[in-house]
Amino acid sequence: MSIKISYSKKNKDKNSSNLILFSNDKFNLNNLKKYLLEQEFSYISDLLKTSDLKKNLFIFELTSKKKVALVSIKNNLKNSDIENLGAELFGRINYGKNNEYDVISDSITVKHNNFLGHFLHGVKLKSYEFNKYKSKKDTRNILINIVGNKNKPSEKSQLKFQALEAGTFYARDLVSEPGNILHPDEYAKRLNSLKKDGLKVTIYDEKKLKKLGMHALLGVGQGSVRGSYLVTMEWNGAKNNSHPLAFVGKGVCFDTGGYSLKPAKFMEDMTYDMAGSATVVGLMKSLALRKAKVNAVGVVGLVENMVSGNAQRPGDIVKSYSGKTIEILNTDAEGRLVLADALTFTEKKFKPKFIIDLATLTGAIIVCLGSEYAGLFSNDDKLSKQIYEAGQNVEEKVWRMPLHKNYDKLINSKNADMQNINYIGGAGSTTAAQFLQRFILNKTPWAHLDIAGMAFSKYGGALNSSGATGFGVRLLNQLVEDNYE
Repeated sequence: MSIKISYSKKNKDKNSSNLILFSNDKFNLNNLKKYLLEQEFSYISDLLKTSDLKKNLFIFELTSKKKVALVSIKNNLKNSDIENLGAELFGRINYGKNNEYDVISDSITVKHNNFLGHFLHGVKLKSYEFNKYKSKKDTRNILINIVGNKNKPSEKSQLKFQALEAGTFYARDLVSEPGNILHPDEYAKRLNSLKKDGLKVTIYDEKKLKKLGMHALLGVGQGSVRGSYLVTMEWNGAKNNSHPLAFVGKGVCFDTGGYSLKPAKFMEDMTYDMAGSATVVGLMKSLALRKAKVNAVGVVGLVENMVSGNAQRPGDIVKSYSGKTIEILNTDAEGRLVLADALTFTEKKFKPKFIIDLATLTGAIIVCLGSEYAGLFSNDDKLSKQIYEAGQNVEEKVWRMPLHKNYDKLINSKNADMQNINYIGGAGSTTAAQFLQRFILNKTPWAHLDIAGMAFSKYGGALNSSGATGFGVRLLNQLVEDNYE
């Protein structure tokens, strides 16, 4: 199914297609008479008298060929509330054969500088589905025609939302791909194709990574027949040579756990262990498509954590790109090894204003926060506040968790500079973040987002169906837009 949106000024005949109309929160219909036939207006008015007016939306089946959707608009709605309204509408009209709707933009009376833009953005985000591998696809189109002279989103606004949707959907597509298709070799190839969007893409293969000394990252992927890669994506949209904003993502394309093998139940979900990298890719694509006036770099480490005669063993010691040594006590704590090398490389090569990394890093964060908040760990209060506020604005929420030097003793090793897990137990997410912090060498403002509970949804959310969510693309775009452009 796809959604097509068009714009026109003149209202169609009252007998024509389905309508989407807007009223105030008390469902006052007086200003809507001109869009309805007299008997339709009377019918809807009578039904509303006996309805629960606390609802946001009503769908009235007027005939077998005509529906009217009536959306109530409260005052002082946040942008995210408006997007949720659009998503709710999509959920209600996504059925039947007659899927052409006229949205009467002149019926919007709320004072908001871009109500319709956010409303349609919500519709589009909710409409996403991944059906690439289904032999029978839903080929229906939902045609939404924006009719009227008022409240239409500007061309600039439309382009911004389109870029954000493209980036979010690209991230969801990547996470949704099965591991036999989107292995590191294929992933690197797809990222190279982003050059057409204006990104400068550089791919470091195993030969280059060995020369650089990225043995923490390489150790994770050494058991796979597929290659391991570090890929950088640069966007230079600022007119000056200012230091870039840096975003780093964990790209474990499939995670068996290695010799610290995961249970068989739900192991198929480990195709989404690269969701942190997908968020970074989706964000960089969005920034490029909307020609963001900022310098930014995305860095992703792409590996596959498999079991073989060449796989990493518990007890191995590897030397990271930073020069620090790591004792591998658990091969299923692999994401932090990938990020360790990627973080130090990003800081050293690009000297960014800040670094934000994203990873489906720990199951412990799901125990803490469920599927409502991502865990936020940071060495910088200002950056933390900016991320938190951006998350509130787009309803991709984060909650700050503690870091403290006292946790260091839990990851100190007798045989190396550190060990990759806390064997004593407890504070699983914090000790993972504390581990990552050791690879920020020059006090660069840094934040780590543990998105293990947010990247994939079994039951769907306000703006997504079940499956990959694309969490973080809209959050980080908002962060950039609010503070750095």
